Parts: sequence; C-alpha cells; structure tokens
Amino acid sequence: MKPEVWIVDDDRSIRYVLAEALREAGLAVREFGDAAAVRIALREARPSLLLTDVRMPGENGLALLAEFAARAIGPVIVMSAYTDVATTAAAFRAGAADYLAKPFDLDHAVAVVRRALAEQPVAPAPPALAPTHALLGESAPMREVFRLIGRVAASDLNVLVTGETGTGKELVARALHEESARRGKPFVALNTAAIPSELLESELFGHEAGAFTGAARRVAGRFEQAEGGTLFLDEIGDMPLALQTRLLRVLAGGEFYRVGGRELIRGNVRIIAATHQDLDARVASGQFRADLKHRLDVVRIELPPLRTRRADIPLLARYFLAAAAQELKLPPKRFSRAALKALEQRGFPGNVRELENLCRRLAVIAPGAEIQAAELGTVAPPLAAGDWTGALRDWAGEALARGEADIHARARDALDRTLLEAALAAHGGHRQHAAAALGVGRNTLTRKLGASRRRTP
Repeated sequence: MKPEVWIVDDDRSIRYVLAEALREAGLAVREFGDAAAVRIALREARPSLLLTDVRMPGENGLALLAEFAARAIGPVIVMSAYTDVATTAAAFRAGAADYLAKPFDLDHAVAVVRRALAEQPVAPAPPALAPTHALLGESAPMREVFRLIGRVAASDLNVLVTGETGTGKELVARALHEESARRGKPFVALNTAAIPSELLESELFGHEAGAFTGAARRVAGRFEQAEGGTLFLDEIGDMPLALQTRLLRVLAGGEFYRVGGRELIRGNVRIIAATHQDLDARVASGQFRADLKHRLDVVRIELPPLRTRRADIPLLARYFLAAAAQELKLPPKRFSRAALKALEQRGFPGNVRELENLCRRLAVIAPGAEIQAAELGTVAPPLAAGDWTGALRDWAGEALARGEADIHARARDALDRTLLEAALAAHGGHRQHAAAALGVGRNTLTRKLGASRRRTP
C-alpha cells in the first residue's frame, strides 16, 4: 500500500504542483485548504505524513503540528514563505520532521518527504513561547540559517558560527540560546580577541584571592557566570595556544580550577564559538589546535556576507532606521525608492553592522522625512585604508540608481586626477619623480594632468 501524504495549504496552486510531484514519485496524496478540513478527515483516517503551511485562514499550521504530535501522528513537515528564527525553532521544538521555505525546489521537497517517511518521528519537546529576534532576512541564504538555528537550538551540541565581521554572529548565538531549554539561564558573551592574553585565563575561569598582584578577592569567571546557560566565545580563532589547551580540557571533562585555586569546579555550560577566520587554515599553520576545533565545530552555521543577500538590504535598512529613530527619540524617517536601490548597490564591507551604523547616522543627520539617494554619501564614514574600491562601488551604485550618464569616463578621469595629484604632492611637484612612482612616463603624466585640468570645472 502506498504511503499517503496529506497537504494542507490555502494556496491552491502550491497544493496542485506539490501533489503532482509527489504522485509522480509514487505516493498517494490528499489535499486540504485549511486545518479544519484536516481535522474532519482525521475522524476516519490518518496520513503517513503531513505537509502543512504555517499561515492559513483560521487555525495555523503550528497548531495543527501540535495536534499531530500530541496524537503521535506524523511525521509532519512545515512549509512557509515567512521564514524566521522564531517560526522555524517553534516548528522543530514542537516535533516537525523538517522545514521547507517557500518557494522550494520540487525535487528537494520530494526528497525531504521520502527522508521523513523513512525515519521515525522525533518525540516533541514541551511547547514554549518563542521570543522575537533581531535576525532579519528573506533571502535564500538567511532562510537556510534560520532553518539550522531552529533545528539545533533545542540540542546541547556545541556550535561554531562563522562569517565575516559584522554579519551578526552574536545574534545567532543569542537566538540559539533563547530558543533552547537553557533560555531561563544566563547567556554570557566574551570576545577573546579583546582581552589581553595574560588576563584571558582569569576572565574565563575566575581567580582566587592572592592568585596574582591585584587579586584582592575571589572572582568568578565566565564559565561560572554562565552555569546552566550558554557561553559565547567570540573570535575564538585569536585565542592563545596555551589557553586553547586548557579550554580543551574543560570541554572534554567539564571541570576546571580557578586561577590560583585548588577547588575542582564542575560546570554545565553550552559553548557557542564564533570566528571570522578560517580555522582550518589556522590549524594547518599550527595556530589553532585541531582537537579543539573538532570539539567546537560539532555543528557549523555560516553567516553570509551582506553582498550575497542584497535582497535583504531594504528590509534591514527600514528596520534599522525605524529602530534608531525610536531609540534616539527622533521623528521617524523613510527611504525613497531610489535610496533603497542605491543601498542595494553598495559594497558594505562591514556587512550588517555597517548598514546599521549608516542608518543610525541617517536618522540623526538626514534633513527631511524622506531620505534621498544623494544624501547617502553625505554621511559616509571616513574611508579606511584599502577601502577605496568599496567607496567606488558605492558611488557607482548611487550614480546608476540616479540614471546618470558617462559613469565610466567620469570615474576614470577622477582616478587619473587623484593619482596624479597624490603623486605630485608626495614628490614636491617634481613631475619626473611623480611619473616614476606611478609607473608612467613623464609625457604621459603631463598629458593626463593637462586633460584632467581642462575637464575640471
């Protein structure tokens, strides 16, 4: 007898294409438009698997999931176009076998259904209210991040969060904590790169009175402060090798001593570590212990840089602008359509953190209620060394958004003029020396300089 799959979704087109794909895969399928129809059908039959949407008229899919879990019917796969941390975590916590973010690939959906049918359903944990999170995004990379957070949050597995600076690694760590059974216990964060190496051991494990000069009293370390909860170790790749060895012993045995102490302390702490560095490369170069990496890298969540999820920029920008206005008690502002388009074209080497800082400055400095594309450059931060390509990319994006012409020629002229003026200034106006420094002939420099001056207003 064929396994029977029930699909409940208020969108008839989604039900149709999904049902056809599952029938072609050799499964029996029944379709429902809402949860009420499913409950009526349950009086006479039970499915082998349920595929349910989250947001539907009347009862939502999570309530239907809870009903199936309570009656040991399943497995259940949840579908939604509104993927976020709270929803995915609530689904997995209530016993969902998997989570499909719309729009999904039909072959992938069929594979997920087959896998769920082959596995035993997991007994659900008690349901709990899910908090909201500052992690935002509707792009495919972020939906995958949300799915991973939802799947692993309820476990006690150590997690390694990777990604460039400013992508929101601490937000992921907080979401994992808040969606876990440890959410009523402390969440303690420590940036290991911000603490001098000679003090880091005391910060982690605490110290006894008299352990070193200035240690007048016993101080609990971060491990003790996080007892029963979660310890977030940011920039773990910068931890000194000697301290890596001690941390490894703690992770292996769950026991440690305070600095200068003789009392063995046993801890119950979940470790979430984060780094922007390539730990595999640091292991290969001998700068990071391979055995410690394996202890930390049980589950890895990689955060995408903002440039790979540009579709999320308008959502984030509107959120940060509104949050800044509320926090700073300023009149609310909004972005024009051209300004949002220009933001999507910016490089944002500092990722989400850079976008947030930009929105905070705009909330204070932008003069009108609607922020225009031309105003974005007036609040740009000072250009860091090596960041000129990012600034060029931002300028080009804004010019393109405004429909300006001759962008390439203007950029080339500006580059020539800037290089020539900088070289002449560096060599006291001596054209031959300036030309040599730039790697061009003196005649070339003179010709370009003359052309540049003729084009300068």
